[in-house]
Amino acid sequence: MGKEKLSFKQVHDSSSAKTTLCWFFLVVTCIKVLLFPSYRSTDFEVHRNWLALTHSLPLSQWYFDETSPWTLDYPPFFAYFERFLSVFAHIVDPQIVHLKEGLNYSSDKVVYFQRVTVILSDLSLLYGVYRLTRKLDSRKQKLVWTLVIWSPMLLIVDHVHFQYNGFLIGILLISLSFLEEGMDLLGGFVFAVLLCFKHLFAVAAPVYFVYLLRHYCWGGIVRGFSRLLIMGSLVVAVFASAFGPFFHLGQIQQVIQRLFPFGRGLCHAYWAPNFWVFYIMLDKGLAFILRKIGFNIQAPAASFTAGLVGDSSPFSVLPRITPSVTFIMVLLALSPCLFKAWKNPRPQMITRWISYAYTCGFLFGWHVHEKASLHFVIPLAFVAAQTPEDAKHYFLLSIVSCYSLFPLLFEAQEYPIKVLLLLLHFILMWSGFSAQFSDKAETRATTAHTTKKGDQFGSKGSLSADVKNNGFAIGLIESVYLAGLVVVEIWGQFLHPLLFGDKLAFLPLMLISVYCALGIMYSWIWQLRSIVKSH
Repeated sequence: MGKEKLSFKQVHDSSSAKTTLCWFFLVVTCIKVLLFPSYRSTDFEVHRNWLALTHSLPLSQWYFDETSPWTLDYPPFFAYFERFLSVFAHIVDPQIVHLKEGLNYSSDKVVYFQRVTVILSDLSLLYGVYRLTRKLDSRKQKLVWTLVIWSPMLLIVDHVHFQYNGFLIGILLISLSFLEEGMDLLGGFVFAVLLCFKHLFAVAAPVYFVYLLRHYCWGGIVRGFSRLLIMGSLVVAVFASAFGPFFHLGQIQQVIQRLFPFGRGLCHAYWAPNFWVFYIMLDKGLAFILRKIGFNIQAPAASFTAGLVGDSSPFSVLPRITPSVTFIMVLLALSPCLFKAWKNPRPQMITRWISYAYTCGFLFGWHVHEKASLHFVIPLAFVAAQTPEDAKHYFLLSIVSCYSLFPLLFEAQEYPIKVLLLLLHFILMWSGFSAQFSDKAETRATTAHTTKKGDQFGSKGSLSADVKNNGFAIGLIESVYLAGLVVVEIWGQFLHPLLFGDKLAFLPLMLISVYCALGIMYSWIWQLRSIVKSH
């Protein structure tokens, strides 16, 4: 009878959690709908053009078409996804999928249609979040749902700027949930599917490979080889279903060239806040000093953002950086994590390791977009609910990463939106983390007090130690750094235009990149230290 009651309670709790999660999703969906008329980046036209070319052209021309400058440069599964959406786009308005007449088409129908597809594709995020949190207690669940489902970064990037990051990160979370539950085969399969949707997620592939080899395949020659064969066959089957048609057409080289356009340059037009910001600034500073003391330092003929011009370097003093250099640096940064994954492949650590891998890719990778910070900020939300130290780290990282996206929304009418989203996120995080960890500290202190009734002084000492060590609060350095973000914003938004007008227009953006890069570097060091010290 007791077991039946327990079973009924578990079913009831699970049903209640699903209902609450759906309400979280419904609330944020209402906000997304309100954002329909807001600013749209060129990515909106990029995806509209992909709808048109996959609908209007045979598969053999998808990766060759240049009707629009926004050519197809995502892997085949995403192209198939666009082809699927194009069927409904044609029903809504045939001009959406017209290859030539649809160029820069921006009627209300196309805006509403594409906005709705992003919202519906976020169901993969909803399912991934559900799977990763279904075994957590109610308070932790709601904390993580607040951080992920209501993420201001996803609202800014996907539902204003326009992309499908929630859909893709949802697939990543589904993969991680399988790995955390010990279902390695399914976890590897879903990750292979993800890579065929967006290849930039491949930064975490070394961690997946080492973890699955050690956790799933290791354990005797026969067992190990058979499992390696099963996993390998599954991954090959996924990639064959994606790239097989293009291989058959003899177009695989063209597809690869579209997916990896290394000529785009080391940095994006707006420098992502990563390691290369410091490298560029150091080069600029050295060139300036050397010119001042009489050295003939030539201005570089190539650009940091538009690719290399012949064999020239975009740097005046420091050595030129090539894609192979960034690849090696990412692998070196990953090596401690790979060692840990091999030495002790624990499922409960996999989300932390994958988040670290994407942080390494963001910091040291080639032509990184600022939007790629989503790849590690969202998974780290699940880690943040574990300990007060994880929460403190996430609090700073999430704010810095969100602020680094502000330049994406540069029009005046979107300014209140991004500021209010970040402020609301700040308040919800602070409230959620305080409730999660302060009560824990009080509970432990109460337990200690009950255990040591006779030692009044010892009880008080335990209480203060518990609150200090386990409650949620950020340190002085972190507080000062976060306050500096306000100073940076006031300078860029108000003081710089007042003092310089249109001169030095690059300076506010550069300042945001450099200052936010400090916070991201801090996060990388913190994550590395946490992984190295883990047992």
